[in-house]
Amino acid sequence: MPHTSSGMGDNLRARRRVAGLSQEQLANEAGLSVSVVRKIEQGGTARVETLHAIARALGIPTSALFISGTPAPVIGDEGNRQGLVALRQALMPPMGIDETLTDPGEAVPVADLWRRLEDGRALYSADRYDSVAKMLPGLLRGAEAAVAAVEDEQEQREAETLRTYALLFCGKYLTQVRQYDMAYHSLSEAIRTARATDDAARAAIGVVGMCWLLLRQDRFDEAEHLAAVTADKVEPRMSAATKGQLAVWGELLLRIAAAASRNNRPDEAAEARRMAATAASALGREYENLRKHWVRFGPVTAEMKAVEDLALVGDSQGVLRRADEGILAGRAMQKVGRPSTVNWNRHRLDVAQAHARLGSTQDAMDELGRIRRTAGNWIQHQPMARYIMTDILSTRKRTLTQEMRSMAAHLDVHA
Repeated sequence: MPHTSSGMGDNLRARRRVAGLSQEQLANEAGLSVSVVRKIEQGGTARVETLHAIARALGIPTSALFISGTPAPVIGDEGNRQGLVALRQALMPPMGIDETLTDPGEAVPVADLWRRLEDGRALYSADRYDSVAKMLPGLLRGAEAAVAAVEDEQEQREAETLRTYALLFCGKYLTQVRQYDMAYHSLSEAIRTARATDDAARAAIGVVGMCWLLLRQDRFDEAEHLAAVTADKVEPRMSAATKGQLAVWGELLLRIAAAASRNNRPDEAAEARRMAATAASALGREYENLRKHWVRFGPVTAEMKAVEDLALVGDSQGVLRRADEGILAGRAMQKVGRPSTVNWNRHRLDVAQAHARLGSTQDAMDELGRIRRTAGNWIQHQPMARYIMTDILSTRKRTLTQEMRSMAAHLDVHA
């Protein structure tokens, strides 16, 4: 997400001067052009990955460059506001003095709601985001009605578990499509619901989602701290740990590493990656269970996220060396299981970016093309894909190919 602020420019200028660096020296240390540094100091926009590079050169956390200020005007969000009205009504109904102004309707059997949730996850995995948005309001209202309708203690707990997972799924979807305020509300409600029933494991799953949301908002310090505190609370005894416990703990460790890497804390990131690899090794293969663990985790996922660290520090050669070797090789994955489609496609975007940075434009286009064919809707929601395509167009000296024009149009990127 690009950042723009004259306050950030002033902040960068002050920190550069404290470090005793000229704009040219800072640009050289960060591997950037001096025009990029000059543009930021003059109040221009900057990608987060650019700020990472500058922070590394200055020896400070990336978050130290961020400042509070007046937000830029929001332009072009009318479609999302209008298209998600039904979901917003179900998730955040009007709240009065003594009542919530909503009618959840008739209770639906919890077993039917579980099937709807599983169908929704299948739609999400198939990148059918419009269909997910249409089915979520009914799922949320049905879960709310089920909790209110049942009286048996065991049935009540099952209904509350279902509602927690419905909220988790809603939060995951909204984070993916970058509707962050709604996502925060949904994930917070899921965590509160889990805590109210003393279900630490499901609350921790909610925290995994919350940390992803915080990362998406560049709230690196908070994401790392939240994940670390939660990981300490749920750390299992390796000799007696269940697969679900290992998976949740491993996911939290990946969130710690992701936040630390983005915040220029390489030692903390490396330690978290090491511990995540331990959890993945104990699992032995990729693991996913809807009723016990929310996302897929295992050796392949842990390795892909380690490669992501190389991409963050600009080690394109390192990304390409590890991207298809060892456990990430196709034959190896057949033995230990494939990662989630979203994580795999995110990994291949790292590969595409590495190719583009090294001048291998056609290899980068091949990767983007494969992702588009398998996840056309998903790639449209990825800023990295647009950044890669923008860089390709800006450095292309010859006439654009039909493939490039088509991809640029698909990603809404203009030369």
